[in-house]
Amino acid sequence: MAVGRIIKGHDCIAEGVAALSAIDPRFGDAVAQMDAPIPLRLRDGGFETVLRAIVGQQVSVAAADAIWAKVEAAGLANPATAKTATDEDYKAAGMSRQKTKYTRALAHADVDFDLLATLPNGDVVKTLTQISGIGTWTAEIYAMFSLGRADVFAHGDLALQEGARMLLDLDDRPKEKAMRDIAAAWSPWRAVAARILWAYYAHVKQREGVQ
Repeated sequence: MAVGRIIKGHDCIAEGVAALSAIDPRFGDAVAQMDAPIPLRLRDGGFETVLRAIVGQQVSVAAADAIWAKVEAAGLANPATAKTATDEDYKAAGMSRQKTKYTRALAHADVDFDLLATLPNGDVVKTLTQISGIGTWTAEIYAMFSLGRADVFAHGDLALQEGARMLLDLDDRPKEKAMRDIAAAWSPWRAVAARILWAYYAHVKQREGVQ
C-alpha cells in the first residue's frame, strides 16, 4: 500500500516550497516575506501523542500542559494503565468525565501504531476517527506531523482557512468544503502548503499587531 511522500527534514520542506511556488507564485512570495524558515513540526507518534491531543481539547496550552504533567505522573500515558485506572484516578489527574471516556476508548482501541504508519493517508484518518473523541482534524494533524505525510491537509482548521484567504486574496474565509477544493491543486505537497499557510497567517497577524 502506497503511503506517498514522507517529509523527513528541511530539504523536503524546501522541495515542497519550490513545487508549490511553481503551482502558485504567491506561495514563494509568502515564504520570502517571512524571516524564519518554514517549521518542520515533526513529532513522535503513538498512544501518548494522540492522548495528548485529547488532553488539549478545549483548554488553554497552559492548562493542557498542567493536566498532562499529572497524567504522566499518574501513569495514564500508558495504555495498559489507562485501561484499568478508576474514575477517581482520572479525576485526580485533572481529566474531565468526557476526556476520561475518550482516553479509555483510545486505550481499548489497541491501535497498532506501527501498522498505522504503513497505511495510506485516508486509512490513517479513518482508523483514528473511529475512536470516540478523535475527530478529523486530530487525525489529519497526526498524519502530517507524527507520520510525516506530505499530502495531507487539515481542511477544517480555521487558521489555515484564514491563511488561504489572505494568501489568495479571497473575499471570504473558505469553509471546509471550499478549502478541500482549493487545496486539491496543491497535491502532492498539501502538508507543506499547510505549514506555509500557518506561518503566513502568524506573520500577517503579527505584522498587523493582532494578538
